Amino acid sequence: MEFFYGVAFYGVMDNLVTYLTTAMRESNAAAARGVSTWQATCFLTPLAGALLADSCWGAHRTMLAAFSVAVAGLLMVFLSALVPLLDKSSEAAAAHMGASRPEIVLFIGLYMAAIGLGGLRPCIMSFGADQFDDGDPSERAAKASFINWYVFIMSCSSLAASTAVVWVRDHHGWALGLSIPAVVLAAGLPCLIAGARSYKFQRPRGSPLTGICQVVVAAVRKFHVAPPADSSLLYNLLEDDDCAIKGVQRIEHTTGLRSFDKAAVVAASDTEAAAVEPGRRNPWRLCPVTQVEEVKILARMLPVWVTILFFYTASAQASSTFVEQGIAMDVSVGSVRVPPATMITFFELSIIVLIPLYDRALVPAARRLTGREEGIPALLRIGVGLGLSVLAMAAAALVEAARQGTPTSILWQVLQYAGVGAGEVFTTVGQFEFFYGQAPAAMRTVCAALGMLDMAAGDYLSSLVLAAVQWATSAGGRPGWIPDDVDQGHLDRFFWMMAGLGCVNLVAFAGCALRYNSSRPA
Repeated sequence: MEFFYGVAFYGVMDNLVTYLTTAMRESNAAAARGVSTWQATCFLTPLAGALLADSCWGAHRTMLAAFSVAVAGLLMVFLSALVPLLDKSSEAAAAHMGASRPEIVLFIGLYMAAIGLGGLRPCIMSFGADQFDDGDPSERAAKASFINWYVFIMSCSSLAASTAVVWVRDHHGWALGLSIPAVVLAAGLPCLIAGARSYKFQRPRGSPLTGICQVVVAAVRKFHVAPPADSSLLYNLLEDDDCAIKGVQRIEHTTGLRSFDKAAVVAASDTEAAAVEPGRRNPWRLCPVTQVEEVKILARMLPVWVTILFFYTASAQASSTFVEQGIAMDVSVGSVRVPPATMITFFELSIIVLIPLYDRALVPAARRLTGREEGIPALLRIGVGLGLSVLAMAAAALVEAARQGTPTSILWQVLQYAGVGAGEVFTTVGQFEFFYGQAPAAMRTVCAALGMLDMAAGDYLSSLVLAAVQWATSAGGRPGWIPDDVDQGHLDRFFWMMAGLGCVNLVAFAGCALRYNSSRPA
């Protein structure tokens, strides 16, 4: 499912800016805005898809609906390229059709696809992980391996889209090139249906956001109430008819974040309400300890989520400043000219090569050394990935310093691209395992979506950092660190700045990780 999804998503994304500027004849600025807006939508819709899966339909039904919507949207994208070909025999027919008609069809299709793909992205990983029994040690280890191969397939699909789909587009036109994402994604739907009898299904337990809001509102209402020293006095009855927490396993009370405990304090008003209507409670005034503890788990994970974000700010340089650096380098390797944008292939290849080594060699060796089922704890994996991104930024800075005034082969960039790719292996795998493994059962799909939102937020932060750096360094008519002509700028200073910020972020992450482990119940 992930491969079908990845080829469809990247097959459109990698071609979209070129399609808008050539076939749709948009300006570079308008095309860039259109692509950025669509990408932002694709990164935001997974949260809505996750909420729908966890609260109403379940992951399987959500994926079935999402597949249908996404395929319909991609077919419209394909039609936007096909219709002009069918009508080009007559200028009058083209004029009657209207010059903007294909563009309208395109953008309707794009945003239908964004909605459908958003429903697929968080559900594929969480639904796959749901197939493993956490009560079985061998299946827990297999689930960790599944997450490793999930990231591996992400990179394989991206590589296939950026090579095969682009080649078809260049050699056989837009209509055939844009038909591939729709056809490939459509092939995934019967595969998903075929395995329905063997899947394990998690029952949706109501909107997780509703449960979170209930705890916050109840705690605020009892702001002046002090939680009791004896936690057994807190309300901890799991009611069978309460759809918000139905089927949830009991979570024992933990110390820390005591302000949330106020939501479980049985106040006089709660006792009076129960006397009027026995067996009922107002969930916006009184919440069970289990529901409160779910909110505490999320609150403890948020600082970790924030500190992971900067990794994706650094990795975003692979498709922006690394490419600008490559343009100014010697792109000739013997008789072959290497386009700077294709150097990102080394980023994908490093992931494809390292994941099997990671899963089949490093993790089993770590299991033997540490005696832990997961081999390397998820937070330690993330920390290693953050450290590798710092080294990649330092490598880019050294290459840029060596390049100044000296013809330098573009192959020196392999180190920085491979460094970011290696960091992706540790950080992304560790992040998915952390958010899924630590999340309450009712919120696993939402937490998987939060992990993906880290990627989107990192891209947004990268744009802000680049704009801020250029604004601050180009004052007074100076070219700045990142001018149009990089030979007049100081990309090396920018990369050193990113490495320095990465070190600060790594220290912050280590503090958050240690605090998370110390506050987590045994």
